[in-house]
Amino acid sequence: MARSNIILPAMGEGVIEATINKWLVTEGASVREDDPLVEIATDKVDSEIPAPVDGIIVEILAKEGTVAKVGDTIAILENNSEEKPGTAEKVRKEVERIRVTIDEIKKEKTETEQAGRDLKSRTPSGKFISPLVRNIAANEGISYSDLDKIKGTGMDGRITRDDILKLLDTRKQEPEVLQPPVSNKSGKGTNGSQKEKAGAQAGDEIIEMDRVRKLIAEHMVYSKHTSAHVTSFIDVDVTRLVTWRDTAKDKFQATEGQKLTFTPIFIDAAARALYDFPMVNISVEGTNIIKRRNINIGMATALPDGNLIVPVIKNANEKSLTGLARSVNDLAERARNNKLKPDEITGGTFTVTNFGSYNNLSGTPIINQPQAAILGTGAIRKKPAVVETPEGDMIAIRHIMILSLSYDHRVIDGALAGKFLNRMKDLLENYSSDLS
Repeated sequence: MARSNIILPAMGEGVIEATINKWLVTEGASVREDDPLVEIATDKVDSEIPAPVDGIIVEILAKEGTVAKVGDTIAILENNSEEKPGTAEKVRKEVERIRVTIDEIKKEKTETEQAGRDLKSRTPSGKFISPLVRNIAANEGISYSDLDKIKGTGMDGRITRDDILKLLDTRKQEPEVLQPPVSNKSGKGTNGSQKEKAGAQAGDEIIEMDRVRKLIAEHMVYSKHTSAHVTSFIDVDVTRLVTWRDTAKDKFQATEGQKLTFTPIFIDAAARALYDFPMVNISVEGTNIIKRRNINIGMATALPDGNLIVPVIKNANEKSLTGLARSVNDLAERARNNKLKPDEITGGTFTVTNFGSYNNLSGTPIINQPQAAILGTGAIRKKPAVVETPEGDMIAIRHIMILSLSYDHRVIDGALAGKFLNRMKDLLENYSSDLS
């Protein structure tokens, strides 16, 4: 009998450990190859680990609720068959992959420390910054101007580790809600700057956020604290696109076995627009702008439990509409069934979110950090519109939708955002694809 160690596999960029949520099998259970064995949770996504081969689970090493590191053996499986040719090579490659992942994380840490050392030792006003404080500032993207605002508690006003950690804690807190003055019996207003408290009252139901919702909440508040959000809008006449899709979708379903929704079309247009305007496909790191080479588009996907996840289509500009449709349908289906891998929700450089799925006209989406922009697509509705013809202007019934682009005004100005949206409008109003 051959024994196989079931290890916690490498799960994408920056993921070095996971929590064992729930074992789906017990010791002594027979399993088939690819059967789900255990549910795990990282700070990015929940997923399952499948059985590598047919066999019997003889021992579970990692108990529910414990944290395992990438490469740890979490269970042992025994099977009656001889070891298949190439099995040892597969294990060797997996171990090598894990080592590469760990090496990359160590390299990233070293580069961050180096960035901290490269920072100047004093702020513009002359406050001394120790190497430790510089490393934290580089890692958290704290600018020199922000450091200069800190009132140092060290000797001679020196900024200490506790000072910068206090700044980070402050950033994570909700902004204060200002209340209008309330008149008392004497007619005098009370202090209008007091913070509103959301204490439960009789009959209220208290629902604790689940782990994923807590992560989403933290990520959204962090984004609002980090980026200077501005949203621009444009309306688009997609009458020709709607007519073309209605004509092509049945044939596409028959030939490709896939639904042709509007989402891959929007992603296709976004990828083309990003190629034309690469300074929208960027990230900010401190005072540096990172111009991304790859166009990796995330698509915000609602989950059955009410939470949200953003699977990423890598190199979207290199895919045909057929390829995009396959990717969209596959990722959306696996997202709803908790089958996504951690590396399938990382590495995004731009995000598309569809408000139209719920018949909403538009919205002002929050940027998915560390990206610099996010596109919202509204519902497509029939509306009367002015149409220019050789005989003059006419009123006609057209299919109109609204696009909204939220962008980081620190690095993207209104002119660039406007050009990007106008390019999206042109692409969608005159859409052509490999299916045409």
